[in-house]
Amino acid sequence: MFRRIGRFAVHRPWLTIGGWIIAAVALAILAPGLKSTTDETEFLPSHYESVQAGKVQEKAFPQSDTPSAIAVFQRKDGGKLTPADRQDVVKVTTGLHDKHRKGIAKVVTNPQSVSPNGEIALANIVAVDPNAQDSTLPDAVKDLREDAKPLLGGTQLKMGIGGQAATNLDAQESSGDTDAMIMMATLVLIVVLLLVIFRSPLIALLPVLIIGVVFMVALGLIGTAAELGGLKADSSISAILIVVLFGVGTDYILFLLFRYREELRAGVQPKEALVNSVARVGETIASAAGAVIVAFLALLLSTMGMMRAMGPSLAISVAVTLVAALTLVPAVFSLLGTKAFWPSKAWKKLPRNRLANGLGSAVARRPALIATLSTAVLAVLAVGTFSFKAEFDTDSQLPQKLESVQAMKDLQRGFSAGQSDPAMVYVQSKNGTALDKGALNTYKTKLEGIDGVGTVSPPVINPDGSVAQYSVALKYRPTEDKAIDLAGGTLRDSAHAAAPQGSRALVGGTSAVLADVEKAVTHDYKVVFPVAGLAIMIILGLLLRSLVAPVYLMISVALGFSATLGATVWLFQDIQHKNGLLFMLPVIVYLFVVAIGTDYNILMVARLREEVRRGVPAREAIRTAVAQSAPTIASAAVILAGTFGVLMLADNSMLQQMGFAVAFGILLTAFVMATLLVPTVTSLLGHKAWWPGHQDAPRPDPHATAAGTAPQWTKGEEIRR
Repeated sequence: MFRRIGRFAVHRPWLTIGGWIIAAVALAILAPGLKSTTDETEFLPSHYESVQAGKVQEKAFPQSDTPSAIAVFQRKDGGKLTPADRQDVVKVTTGLHDKHRKGIAKVVTNPQSVSPNGEIALANIVAVDPNAQDSTLPDAVKDLREDAKPLLGGTQLKMGIGGQAATNLDAQESSGDTDAMIMMATLVLIVVLLLVIFRSPLIALLPVLIIGVVFMVALGLIGTAAELGGLKADSSISAILIVVLFGVGTDYILFLLFRYREELRAGVQPKEALVNSVARVGETIASAAGAVIVAFLALLLSTMGMMRAMGPSLAISVAVTLVAALTLVPAVFSLLGTKAFWPSKAWKKLPRNRLANGLGSAVARRPALIATLSTAVLAVLAVGTFSFKAEFDTDSQLPQKLESVQAMKDLQRGFSAGQSDPAMVYVQSKNGTALDKGALNTYKTKLEGIDGVGTVSPPVINPDGSVAQYSVALKYRPTEDKAIDLAGGTLRDSAHAAAPQGSRALVGGTSAVLADVEKAVTHDYKVVFPVAGLAIMIILGLLLRSLVAPVYLMISVALGFSATLGATVWLFQDIQHKNGLLFMLPVIVYLFVVAIGTDYNILMVARLREEVRRGVPAREAIRTAVAQSAPTIASAAVILAGTFGVLMLADNSMLQQMGFAVAFGILLTAFVMATLLVPTVTSLLGHKAWWPGHQDAPRPDPHATAAGTAPQWTKGEEIRR
């Protein structure tokens, strides 16, 4: 099948290239853009309490005055607000309200909005629709920041806007800058590394141009699938999509180009060499891509909408990359022929590859020693996994220089840290009758007595008296661990237990949502990991026609996953003294390191099987497979790790952790697992590695017969090759 695909693309290059260009342009023009959301409740199933609380709020208090953002006022010298300053706060607030910005219902302040220590004053920015997740609210906050500048002129005040809407705005703008930086750094890195590897400007630039076309097609298909399937994309998906497409795409192109160059060195004509390359590595690339795709699709089993949205998007991008690697890449290089390598002539001669040959000899000669040392290195790094602590404080991941972050720090100088985004407690009558007001006041007192609660507002009752709403300001920032533990634990338990007779209590708000997210992530660890691992094992079994090889391959990958996570814990928690790591990091590492890193294991084992089938002794096959595959794996891994490592340049701590973990995991997979551990274990198992089939049985090479020009190599020449 892969030979037929390669022959079509190589002998009909203009038709193939034209089809891709038409598809890219059409999708860029016609496909809808991705829909984004920042509403955490949309990422959780309806059975979680925070989601139910949100629905009660929407029905009972559709015009709730809960602020979507907060203006924080203070004196420029940091002193206490004077009576004149307080009058200026009222004037500025009135001026902002009078602007009537789209999406803003009102901007209000009152005497109670001044902190007890007299240093901070607040103004609530109330949205027309607090649940709206379009661009209206962030744009309004951006306009209000500009509106405030002339209003503050002539006063001793300075103002910053914080709260959820302001955080969303700053995160979006920061993400946009990060995306541009990541794209530029990724392109430069790929071009430079390809130039060093092949010493050809054409080969350095062509993969970038090819992947650019793939990027347009993938984005169009993802947008179309999102429109038809109602999917939503998290704001971070664009940065991840860039590195996945360019990293994985470059990997697959390198798999093909290294084999193409090998065929040319064997004396095969360029077009037939391309066809042979697709035929020989097509199954390897398809299997590798299949492992990545099923791992990403396993995210559909997640209870987190954010992860469910990420899974199909990344799976589509990898599927498009696979098709491009088997069609578009051969078509382009079919037109260029050997001119693609200009001005380098290295493709004409056999390289010495002393390092790769030496490594192959060492692996073949001392498999038990190398397997033991490799396992020991991974096991030592894996110890750090036991100290992993999930961090749900998403605000702490943002650059600290952002206005919304600074405004919240200023607010905490005078108010409870949870003042900007309080927990919301709803008391709902079970039979729809009016609630007892006396019991509601008693309930307020009980809430105030909970350890960690700052202030509790008087109950706000809906028109029919069946639902009461309490705004509970915690003493901690809404996204920090203490607030999450309190909202999801003591506050929720106490609110349930103290609910007036004939009613039920529900706890919502950001802290409660994050507490439910924590439960959802714990569930996902137990479901997504095993399903993705099983799916990858099935693909490996189909490729290798073996039941044994997939088992030890996945065991080695699981060890690599633990080592990667352990090293990340040591770097960020122990050395940089972070409170914890991004709560999604284990899922991301598992999917990217396990799925993408499996590419190198597949390439190594497939090449080993190819060598064994030639009838050479097992030790000779191990030596040749490692010597031939190591340069390809090393080049691909350095580029792929580099593209993910670019994320470490971002200001966002979440992207930094993700970048290091995935980049380190890929290098670990390539240089320890695929190059050392997998071939040595395969060597030690011998024929048992291929049980119950006979994939190691000598057989003629149909590709060599079909080409009719492949030379017969002696053992020594084969090793040097």
